[in-house]
Amino acid sequence: MLEVHDLTKRYGDVLALDGCSFSVWSGRIVGFLGPNGAGKTTTMRCIFGLARPEAGEVRWQGREVGREERRRFGYMPEERGLYPRMRVREQIVYFAELSGLDRSAAERAAGRWLGRLKLADRAESRVEELSHGNQQRVQLAVAMAHAPELVVLDEPFSGLDPIAVESVAGLLAELASEGVAVLFSSHQLDLVEDVCQDVVIVDHGRVVLSGDVHRLRASSSRRSLRVTVDGAPWIPNVDGVTVVPREEGRPRVLVDASVDLDELLRLAGETGRVTQFSFEPPSLSDLFLEAVTGGGSR
Repeated sequence: MLEVHDLTKRYGDVLALDGCSFSVWSGRIVGFLGPNGAGKTTTMRCIFGLARPEAGEVRWQGREVGREERRRFGYMPEERGLYPRMRVREQIVYFAELSGLDRSAAERAAGRWLGRLKLADRAESRVEELSHGNQQRVQLAVAMAHAPELVVLDEPFSGLDPIAVESVAGLLAELASEGVAVLFSSHQLDLVEDVCQDVVIVDHGRVVLSGDVHRLRASSSRRSLRVTVDGAPWIPNVDGVTVVPREEGRPRVLVDASVDLDELLRLAGETGRVTQFSFEPPSLSDLFLEAVTGGGSR
């Protein structure tokens, strides 16, 4: 288990981390979420010793994280961390050796990951010759080649087409099933909701919400409501109803537990023919907005 405990980090007058604490269990996929500048990348850099916090600590399996522990971690930064003129296979082998594999094991690992990420036909290409999506795959291969026990990925789905997104999501699920702890950041909340078992949401350097995705949704005091009258969205004008940002052009509302649904249905029916009336737990996007902004406005 990875434990991030009470991390505090400043950059001049900017407080990037303000007592940030959370855990990532082996065999679990955790989505690490937050607005831009919330402290996600700084936290990842602290995990890998690339930034030194003023307070707090990072522990792996109960031990303070040092050089040997970090060699068992895999990291994919959001910024491209590859040598653009180095060939793909050579690059994967090189980084695997830096992580402790001997040359023979590194070459076998490179071959496996080239095949697994559908890069075998580009093995001798220079990284700079690849598309953005394929460069992203190479970066993933570099992070995975040494069989890490913890994988930390900063925006791993950036630049990938839908087929590649599905492939990488499946790969993360495989890693978790093998006991690997997976932590990744993403702004694609619908994807996080599908892929992750747990989420950690940070804002202004502090964790504002964390836990099992399904339990967080089920335990929310509000529900997502969609009502369509005569083919058009209908927004009830009653207390306890909050309008949330439009999704694909369609406004949605969150309703408090105190709202009488039968009364809402009656009011909608008075304005026309009700063609949709759905009521379900809030989405991860709803929980995120509520955690970092208060959930929107009437």
